[in-house]
Amino acid sequence: MAAPVSGESGSGARGDSGSGAPGAESGEFCPGFRDVDAFVKHGLGTVVSATKAAGGLPQPGDEFDFYRSFPGFQDFCAVQGERLLHCMSQLMKHHGCRSHINDKNKLTGLEERFDLVVESNDVILEKVGIMLDEASGVTRSQPVMPAGYQPPKIVVSSWNRKGGNRSTETFHLLHAKNIQRPQLKFKDKVDNSNTPFIPKISVKPNAVKPLSSCEFQYKRPEDLDVPPALADFIHQLRTQEHMDDMFSHPYQHELDHLVMSESLRIKPEPQIYKPLEETSCKFIDTLEDLVDLNEKLTRSKEFAVDLEHHSYRSFLGITCLMQISTREEDFIIDTLELRSEMYILNESFTDPSIVKVFHGADSDIEWLQKDFGVYVVNMFDTHHAARSLNLGRNSLDHLLKLYCNVDSNKRYQLADWRIRPLPEEMLAYAQADTHYLLYVYDRLRADLCDAANGQSNLIHLVWSKSKDLCLKKYVKPIFTEESYMELYRRQKKSFNSQQLAAFRLLYAWRDKLARSEDESTGYILPNHMMMKIAEELPKEPQGIIACCNPTPPLVRQQINELHQFIKQAREIPLLKVNWLRIILIIIFVVLQSESTLFGPHDTSHVSESDLMELSFTGRSNFLTSTLTVLCNIILSVEEMDSGHLTVAQQKAHSIMESFENPFRMISLLKTVYLCK
Repeated sequence: MAAPVSGESGSGARGDSGSGAPGAESGEFCPGFRDVDAFVKHGLGTVVSATKAAGGLPQPGDEFDFYRSFPGFQDFCAVQGERLLHCMSQLMKHHGCRSHINDKNKLTGLEERFDLVVESNDVILEKVGIMLDEASGVTRSQPVMPAGYQPPKIVVSSWNRKGGNRSTETFHLLHAKNIQRPQLKFKDKVDNSNTPFIPKISVKPNAVKPLSSCEFQYKRPEDLDVPPALADFIHQLRTQEHMDDMFSHPYQHELDHLVMSESLRIKPEPQIYKPLEETSCKFIDTLEDLVDLNEKLTRSKEFAVDLEHHSYRSFLGITCLMQISTREEDFIIDTLELRSEMYILNESFTDPSIVKVFHGADSDIEWLQKDFGVYVVNMFDTHHAARSLNLGRNSLDHLLKLYCNVDSNKRYQLADWRIRPLPEEMLAYAQADTHYLLYVYDRLRADLCDAANGQSNLIHLVWSKSKDLCLKKYVKPIFTEESYMELYRRQKKSFNSQQLAAFRLLYAWRDKLARSEDESTGYILPNHMMMKIAEELPKEPQGIIACCNPTPPLVRQQINELHQFIKQAREIPLLKVNWLRIILIIIFVVLQSESTLFGPHDTSHVSESDLMELSFTGRSNFLTSTLTVLCNIILSVEEMDSGHLTVAQQKAHSIMESFENPFRMISLLKTVYLCK
């Protein structure tokens, strides 16, 4: 890790505005930007701003039509539309694509323009893919040469030799595409079943309260051929009993009664760390070494911990590496090799007399429980300490820069940590993650004492928040029939009944396949692709492929099944709810009901034209109260009387009827028929 450059201006990612011309400095990556990172950071910020601005535009439908009625909005849309089309045309021309998107003589309709954009995107993304392959050492576009052909050698001279001061690696792409899946070697198979998580702990070191009897496996009559988690789930459904103690935190009692030690209340004298190059780092991949490490940790007063996790090629994710640092040495544990033996560390991790230092342990606590059955008692989270000091930035790299004058190297932050053997560069990166953490821990405690005028209240606050993190319990993702709605609500989409049915079927298919293949849902079918397929409802299998770029392997393998889902969704009657009209009606009723002289069912003062404007789509609908608007907005009177209701509609209708009328204080309850 290199030391910071002194005298650097604080102008951010852009180059010095005082230079004579753009790109005047020989060290600039491109005019106005010092390096690739600065250019990418600026471009990403611009894209995010544009996306947020686009999300704030009026939505298609009545909202857009309403704004469209204003001449000023029409002029604004026309000017900005021409500007966007001109920019898109310039981009297409730059990449050698057809660039007549702004030519009204050649393109007359919206669909033609959209097809041109899709075609240009395919060309640009194909170029990006080729360049990424070349950067990673794969050349797909090499011409075929005759046998015996010797490629010319590049002559390195003073004018084309790489400078010694420049970074030797501008890009570093690392992704393991063809490694053997580590899950195949696990002694305990990964449980991706759609059942609650049961703690893996069977022995409880440092226990004040022994393990609950519910933690041990016992058999009920229905448990004979059923996994324990599923058996307990079925038992609770049958008996209508929910036993919280069954899945309680094994160290709940110990953490509830944990008291902060006096040594933490005193302002410490920071102990400087050893230079990284002079500190021994031991790689642990055998049971004997793991036992020796645990004995060393039990003799320590504090140690720092960090984890490296992989979640792309696994449904629940895999913890691939654990880094531990004491005051004297560093350790790196191969958790893929020692996955079934990692529970040994519970002896040191749950010792209340030893402080475990983490940074941002929200996910680490859950990963330790999920993969190893390891729990933490007496933790100090430096992330919460940085937040309590209002440092502005709470990341570990900022703390390293602030307290250690060390620039952290984040090239391997998103690397594939399943790779074995690990390269030396990745091992050095892993060691540095915890090597400085104990010194940062000392400095943060000292600053917390100073900020509290010598008192320990801020340290106690951080310690309490860290204890709350230790109480977190890992919860498996459980699939239900309504799980897809959580993702749907986050996407800010307005689907009709067919699109929503397709989305529901795709979501269920993706979840089932991800569990059986032990792949992440993002690997099976990313969210944006799934939304695109559900929105477009392609009529042919090729249309599904066109919605995915690049096409996920399992989507290509099971394209026929996905096509059947789309056909099934297309057979559902088309029904689109006008949510804007529903919201306006609810606001109208609520605002009017606040008047003491107005009853929600009294329409004597409402003109006939106003009633007509509030009419719903359908032959005739009725409004009995605010509470039943959402129910009756879809079903007409004739449809409800005819008895042709689906099971879901019958359930919804019965639930709505069971609600107590919020306007019961009004003696006159008339049914207001709203007709076209």
